[in-house]
This record gives sequence, structure tokens and C-alpha cells, in this order.
Amino acid sequence: MRNRLRFHPGFGTAAIMAPPVRYCIPGERLCNLEEGSPGSGTYTRHGYIFSSLAGCLMKSSENGALPVVSVVRETESQLLPDVGAIVTCKVSSINSRFAKVHILYVGSMPLKNSFRGTIRKEDVRATEKDKVEIYKSFRPGDIVLAKVISLGDAQSNYLLTTAENELGVVVAHSESGIQMVPISWCEMQCPKTHTKEFRKVARVQPEFLQT
Repeated sequence: MRNRLRFHPGFGTAAIMAPPVRYCIPGERLCNLEEGSPGSGTYTRHGYIFSSLAGCLMKSSENGALPVVSVVRETESQLLPDVGAIVTCKVSSINSRFAKVHILYVGSMPLKNSFRGTIRKEDVRATEKDKVEIYKSFRPGDIVLAKVISLGDAQSNYLLTTAENELGVVVAHSESGIQMVPISWCEMQCPKTHTKEFRKVARVQPEFLQT
């Protein structure tokens, strides 16, 4: 029996009706590409979506869009980052091409296990992309608000973007270990030493602030 989606009035998301829960095995054909788009734990072949691992089938849809079909192991948190989701993450490392992060929250909900994400140079901001420098946008330890633009799986990262005014660094510490305050869309300042550092600063919406 196929899982069916129930839409809740007033919300842009769909929930899976339970029971039953559909269990999948690696290589099992789930649906065709006209019925859904591939999410984590899946792969596509000849116009169909297949499961790449053993676990539970998950479907989610926003604003009437094609549902994202994912497969998650039972031991994993049932809350997963989805395309379009706003996530809170912590920068773990940077290089000239991208920043690596650990995703800690989806919206305001904490994840049981953090997921890995990547913010590429071209996804840092919407304008003057060719002038972006990662080290002037993020530093390891920064807390960043980002949006999921591509789903990952067990082998790869989620692709994230900060190319909106509300997205970017929300918490950063200076070299002195003091939490800095934003002074513009591209700079933060240490209140103790008054040293300025470059960042891609977020214009934070209160509902996404984590205390």
C-alpha cells in the first residue's frame, strides 16, 4: 500500500499518514520522476527513483510542489533538512572555494545528529559573485543561517546558500574570543578591542534566533 500525503490547512507542508510505514530495501523502485523528486537515501535510473539504503520511506512537499522522496534509517532522527529549509549551522573549515559546516537546527528544531553541509563560493551572496572571498565571509566556529538548495545522502554533503539578506553569519567571535556585533552587511566588530572583521552578515529574523 502506498503512503499518501495529507495536507494540513494553514501549513505549507504535508505529513505522511501513519500507519502504515513503508520499509524499503536497497535497489527497491519507489516511484517515477513524475511523482516525486529524489531526496536523501535515493538515486535515479531510467526515469525512476530507487532506494539506496534499507530504511523508512519519507515524503514531504511544500506549497504544492512535487514531493521529495527520501529513505532514512530507523536509527536516524526523523527530522531531516529538506530543500528550501532554513538551517542553523556551524562552520567547521574553510578554503578558497567553499565553507564546510555542520547543520545543527532545521528551522527552530534541533537535530539529534548533525549533518554535513557545504556553502560554495558562488552561493555566498546574490550579487557580485565573482568578487566573493570565502575567508571574508565565514570563519571556523561561526554560526550561520543558510537555506538548503540540494539534498545530500550518506556519501555527500547538503548544498547550502546564504544568498539572501536574511541569511549569513549570526554569531561570530573575534580573535580575542569576544562575541562580535554586526556593523554592516559585510563587517562585524569586537566590542572590546573594536577590531573589525569581514563576514557575510545575516539580517536576522527573530524566529530563527537560537539562544
